[in-house]
Amino acid sequence: MAAPRLELRNVSKTYTNGSQPVEVLHDVSLIAAAGTVTALLGRSGCGKTTMLNLAGAMDFPSAGEVLIEGRATSTLSDAELTALRRTRVGFIFQFFQLLPTLTVLENVELPLLLAGAAHTTATARDRLQWVGLEEKAASMPYQLSGGQMQRVAIARAVAHEPDLLVADEPTGNLDSTTGEQVLALIRESAARFGAAVLMATHSAEAAAIADVRVAMRDGRIQSVERA
Repeated sequence: MAAPRLELRNVSKTYTNGSQPVEVLHDVSLIAAAGTVTALLGRSGCGKTTMLNLAGAMDFPSAGEVLIEGRATSTLSDAELTALRRTRVGFIFQFFQLLPTLTVLENVELPLLLAGAAHTTATARDRLQWVGLEEKAASMPYQLSGGQMQRVAIARAVAHEPDLLVADEPTGNLDSTTGEQVLALIRESAARFGAAVLMATHSAEAAAIADVRVAMRDGRIQSVERA
């Protein structure tokens, strides 16, 4: 039986604030399967972003294990972690994080180049066509609307067909109509690329597209609801 795309096993995370330890996640367990969307819900400070950072191997648990495709992130070397982030994980941020000095096409192509992929330009154009922005390939990010920038960011995030797609408030900066377009693309990312999507959100509309809704409070999972 294949390992889940993402698994958190009894994960806790503690930071040190001065000399005082602060536990931001406590004994959290979660599984995200291929082709599914999991929404993390809760107030600011409840631990959602910390979970995303751990899931994307941008940080590591103080206790427990985070496994991507059955491999614990804390056991990987720096080189293996870099390869994991470049080839297996895609990231979508609230504020887009497009590189302002690169064209739209170059922004989408960049992760493919970093991963040493073949046919990078053709793949980047295909992803832009998928998000409906092929005609903006030569544009600079400042020439786009917020919704267009987020669609480019999604094209970039799925350029390498990641196993895991991590999204932090992907519609938090968008109006409702534009947000619906972005959510449709995120939902389709799971179906088309087989990604396990882990999304932190305050939005009821975003939560509605999820297969699994995880309510969090004070660093703990309160409930798990499946669609």
